[in-house]
Amino acid sequence: MSCLRELVKESPLGSSDTRALLKHLVEEVLQWPSSALITRDLETLPESFISTWQSYCQRRLKGEPVAYILGYRDFYDIRLKVSPAVLIPRPDTELLVDIALDFLQKKLAQGQDSFKVLDLGTGSGAIALAIASTIAKNAPHSQVWACDKSLAALKIAQENMKDLGLKNVKLFESDWYSACESEVFDLIVSNPPYIRAHDEHLSLGDLRFEPQSALTDDGDGLSAYRAIISQAPDYLVNEGYIVLEHGYDQSEAVCALLQSHGFRDIEVHHDLAGIARAASGRLR
Repeated sequence: MSCLRELVKESPLGSSDTRALLKHLVEEVLQWPSSALITRDLETLPESFISTWQSYCQRRLKGEPVAYILGYRDFYDIRLKVSPAVLIPRPDTELLVDIALDFLQKKLAQGQDSFKVLDLGTGSGAIALAIASTIAKNAPHSQVWACDKSLAALKIAQENMKDLGLKNVKLFESDWYSACESEVFDLIVSNPPYIRAHDEHLSLGDLRFEPQSALTDDGDGLSAYRAIISQAPDYLVNEGYIVLEHGYDQSEAVCALLQSHGFRDIEVHHDLAGIARAASGRLR
């Protein structure tokens, strides 16, 4: 006899991983509510459940991220499909969405009722879709453009957009601005690859399984910022805004790049741990 209580007790995984994987199996395989982890923890489980659980444990013990095992990650207030073709959305990146929405909310308060937003290097579509799902309610004529040079990533973003039922998002293949032509935007957001080449973190934890091209620029970690910031004035309206996530020790360098390319009102934004995690500026 195997029951949920036994699986939890005998799990070779940490408590958070155990709960996340079992919760998924309970909901998806057994079609039980997650509360069954407590209320039905002594019921005998089918062999198919046990074998899937054992498979999940082996994959996790080999280091595979929980998000890839489950096939999804919750981000902001939406659920996103993920695969090894895209980065796993992280809570730190929700800061970018907060900053972007705060800017758009202020514009709404000033009477602007339509926006055009550009997300560079969208991956799973996390930032773009979180913004789009919110502004669709208050500014229904707005558009979020989201690009990536990876067709595999764009396929995942397309599936997420469809699952969320969003109509105000345009996904397209582009290496930064290369396919934007003469479009201009009110807001540019990006979480580009910023880990330096040969950084030891690239061979540790979840990063081992994520697409390296989305993590590192194979250089000093700043090449994406040079490309994005130097061209941004050509793609922003006057008073347009840019928000960029960056590494824990890159704030000064990114802010200097913004200043050197005509941005003003530059701000440093800190994550929940108090680490400088994003920079923003206004084009004047």
